[in-house]
Amino acid sequence: MIESTTARLGRKYFKKSEYTGEDMQTSIFQSKENSLIPRHIGPDAKEQHEMLQALGYENMDALVKTSIPEKIYNDSDMGVGEALSEKEALTYLKNIASKNKVFKNYIGQGYNPCITPTVIQRNILENPGWYTQYTPYQAEISQGRLEALLNFQTMIADLTGLEIANASLLDEGTAAAEAMSLSKASAGRGKSKFFVDQYCHPQTIEVVKTRALPLGIEVVVGDVENSEISSDFFGGITQYPNTKGNIQDTTKWVADLKAAGALVTFAADPLALTLLKTPAELGADIAVGTTQRFGLGLFFGGPHAAYMATHDKFKRQIPGRIIGVTKDASGGQALRLALQTREQHIRRDRATSNICTAQVLLAVVAGMYGVYHGPTGLKNIATRVHKFTGLLADLIQTTSAKVTNSKFFDTLCVESTEAQKVFDLALSKNINLRRLGQNEIGISLDETTELEDVLSLAALFGYNKEDFKVSDVKEEALFKLNNESLRESEYMTHPNFNKYHTESEFLRYLTHLQNKDLSLAHSMIPLGSCTMKLNATSEMLPISWPEFTDIHPFAPLDQSVGYQEMFKELEDM
Repeated sequence: MIESTTARLGRKYFKKSEYTGEDMQTSIFQSKENSLIPRHIGPDAKEQHEMLQALGYENMDALVKTSIPEKIYNDSDMGVGEALSEKEALTYLKNIASKNKVFKNYIGQGYNPCITPTVIQRNILENPGWYTQYTPYQAEISQGRLEALLNFQTMIADLTGLEIANASLLDEGTAAAEAMSLSKASAGRGKSKFFVDQYCHPQTIEVVKTRALPLGIEVVVGDVENSEISSDFFGGITQYPNTKGNIQDTTKWVADLKAAGALVTFAADPLALTLLKTPAELGADIAVGTTQRFGLGLFFGGPHAAYMATHDKFKRQIPGRIIGVTKDASGGQALRLALQTREQHIRRDRATSNICTAQVLLAVVAGMYGVYHGPTGLKNIATRVHKFTGLLADLIQTTSAKVTNSKFFDTLCVESTEAQKVFDLALSKNINLRRLGQNEIGISLDETTELEDVLSLAALFGYNKEDFKVSDVKEEALFKLNNESLRESEYMTHPNFNKYHTESEFLRYLTHLQNKDLSLAHSMIPLGSCTMKLNATSEMLPISWPEFTDIHPFAPLDQSVGYQEMFKELEDM
């Protein structure tokens, strides 16, 4: 996102590749102190000259011309524009960011605003001790991150009720596609159909269809409460809760798939799983989803940390990485990558995952969100979100509009003959709702929702905010989930989720883990690298700006002009 623009930093301060003593002289017209290259690349002109002499080359151009075949050598201008100092680049980026419009987002569809605890934002997301760490293949220099990822895996396994979970999928849509592939591999030959709930998130349905096409898989999109499953189905997936917010009765659908020898996948919201029965309890063989709402911004759709959980017997088919507990040479407990299947740079044609630093960082943030809040904290957040949703449903029902959900967690489907008028009125008040149909509007609440937000949403449908009195509300009546839907099993009982709830304790825990890893904060990293480690601090700063963090991927296009400008500039480059 940021690199496409700031790759130009410092380019004008060095003419081609001629590194001489004159290059480091300052000028009132060219502020070398703010140039990216001499500060970020490291070796100065003298050091570069010494290295060139050792290699037997007079200058950098001679080295480059020797290294690159003459047929493809091209020393023309790269066409990336005038270079900027770090200060200039940040000002330029701030101008681009200002073209994005930050509205209140109730669109949902798998993307929910959340609160990133500041102790996590500053000490993980914005901390080079975490975001420049080496990819965790070498256990001896990755024990801190491996424990953070093990926290993530344990949290996901506990929330879904399944036995194992991985730590390196990219988003919910591709995780669903991987679940389809796992189901196909496990079902044996002769089965070619995969069932997809019509009320899965639309983007998930499209990704599954796209992945199925070259594999020769027939995707059948239908209603889980009125489906016909035959013996040629090898699997099926449902959304839990579904994209309209409903908690569907999947009993017959699950039983039919099981009878056909097919695997059952639930795409489940992890926050909802603190209150609802687990996918495992409902018969799921696989659970997938996104942990975006566990402390990660919307980021215009990503990147985020997805998850997959399944039974132990499928551990050889699960994509991605699984962190395992073992013993070191002294007999002490240690962590390692227990399974490493089909990595991008090892088997590109069959790659299923990515565990580079950038992707690890997101899973670490989500896992540490679970550590910081603990099981009680997560349940309290989920309960508050659900009760606000219940209150909104009650207020809307007093108007001419109708809430059509029978069972819900955080999302309402509202039917109104004036849906377009409501939608437009919301936009005029900097509020994004979701259009589900001609007369339907979707509203998803989240951790950031306050009482005033609920009243403002109800007012869009004609409710008079002046009529509301807190004293009239019976809070227990706002909890709309019945006992048969509620979770009874425990989760996140490990001490790591139950003892680091003050900022000082949590900060010490983060630092303890950070110091077990090799990062640029400790030394250079001589092995494989990836984008995060190549970013200067000035390139990382904007990822926390609300204008980039808080843009929903399905917001109207006129709210993402800044993002579109960056995309266009990158394409032009």
